[in-house]
Amino acid sequence: MKRILAIGLAALACGMAAGSSAQPAQKSAQKAAAQNWGARVGALPGGSYVFGNPAAKAKLVEYLSYTCPHCAHFVEEASATLRRDYLAKGTTSIEVRHALRDPMDLTAALLARCDGPGRFLGHSEAIFAAQSSWFAKGVAFHSANAERLKGLPISQTLAEYAKGTGLDALMRGRGLAQARIDACLADKKQQDLLAGMAQEAWSQRKIGGTPAFLINGTLVPQTNDWAALKPKLDAAAN
Repeated sequence: MKRILAIGLAALACGMAAGSSAQPAQKSAQKAAAQNWGARVGALPGGSYVFGNPAAKAKLVEYLSYTCPHCAHFVEEASATLRRDYLAKGTTSIEVRHALRDPMDLTAALLARCDGPGRFLGHSEAIFAAQSSWFAKGVAFHSANAERLKGLPISQTLAEYAKGTGLDALMRGRGLAQARIDACLADKKQQDLLAGMAQEAWSQRKIGGTPAFLINGTLVPQTNDWAALKPKLDAAAN
């Protein structure tokens, strides 16, 4: 961490004595569930969040960084389409992994994950939408305070970056109390999970940059925008 700075099982009750009258209800429930894949989200043991149908034909993994302008551009152009045409239809699941690059990235990732999987996408998209503003503030803050921050504990350093970038104000505007923000930034378990994801991305998977994508376990080379990713994802999902 210093170097970076530094689903359950659903019980299905089957009415064996209900006869054929239960079948329409079961089919209706199955249809409703199938139409609601976009709302399904879970956390994997390594800390990443996975959205959509776990049995989807296409399993997309995205490695992202909040200080990466290409990632912000990808979210802007692809997020709505991915939710509507891929997640909701159950053809594709999306797993989000963090490929941390710097202290501001770590700060943003901890805040995006602060409310857990259920609100992650909303928080994440809001952070990306405001990237040009908070990142510029963060660069100036880092330039003026890097030496002073060197000796501080990591949680205090992250709190300083949250304030210096304005990310704390952004998250307060999304309903997080300051005490909750502080607790999320100091969450050692989340810090370690994010460090582990970064290690997997850069040292083990050896991605060349962000965003980076896996489709069904295979790294997609030289793809960092929706125009390049879409035909490859369509081929896997159809």
